[in-house]
Amino acid sequence: MQVKPQSRVAFQGERGAFSEQAAMQLLGESIELVPRPTFEAAFAAIDEGRADLILAPIENSLAGSVHRSFDLLVDSGLSILAEEIIPIAHNLIGVPGSKFEDIAVVESHPVALAQCEKFFTEHPRLKRIATEDTAGSVRDVIRAGDKSRAAIAGSLAAKIYGGAILREHLEDNRENYTRFLLLAKTSNEAARSSPGNANKLSLVFQLDHRPGALYHALEPFARRNLNLLKIESRPVHGQPWQYRFYLDLQASRRDPAVAAALEELETLVVGLRILGSYPAAARASRTHS
Repeated sequence: MQVKPQSRVAFQGERGAFSEQAAMQLLGESIELVPRPTFEAAFAAIDEGRADLILAPIENSLAGSVHRSFDLLVDSGLSILAEEIIPIAHNLIGVPGSKFEDIAVVESHPVALAQCEKFFTEHPRLKRIATEDTAGSVRDVIRAGDKSRAAIAGSLAAKIYGGAILREHLEDNRENYTRFLLLAKTSNEAARSSPGNANKLSLVFQLDHRPGALYHALEPFARRNLNLLKIESRPVHGQPWQYRFYLDLQASRRDPAVAAALEELETLVVGLRILGSYPAAARASRTHS
């Protein structure tokens, strides 16, 4: 995957978000980071001329799929260039000079709060406040200068905003990872191509309401011994009780068996679209926090 130096990469959240960590891990530190307040704003950044690429979380190993990212991906017409997986380590971050005993309120994104349930059970005096994102919570706590407030976020947010880490690894389960997709606008020809090291394929389609429709759609892959990694269904907005099916396959479009399976699939489904053919991310390391 070739990404130009100083490429502008948009992501949802503030500086210090886990998305920023994933972007730098995937693309290096020469990129220009473009934090955006919402998923909608992040996905609009390329069309607005504010970014060249978008990095979006697509699923968490504990919380499951990020449905808003799935929906926006299809609506945007963007293609997947790559993926990255990072470990999620939650830290309690307060104002410099504060002590854990001072903390009365803990702020963070609802998913982060939910992933630290054991910590809150052990410390029932702490009041939880849900916010828009983890890193933004750290920024707000540090700006307020209130030693009774703290936020849950990654260590990068503490570094960027000058916060003090009061407790590390609050997450209930250390096997906590988030998978991100790197997205870009591509030409029709580029979208049909596949890099030489691509070994993962993502696609989406709809089905007619008839018995066995999903079974028949998956059968071309099973018959050719192609491994299905993930399947996800999402409602089609404006079409009640209609659903899109997202598939991740351990496959490359360069493989003749895969090409034949896709050709057969196109006759069985409605609106087949290849979202991307790209290298699978390496196994995440827990050396990051």
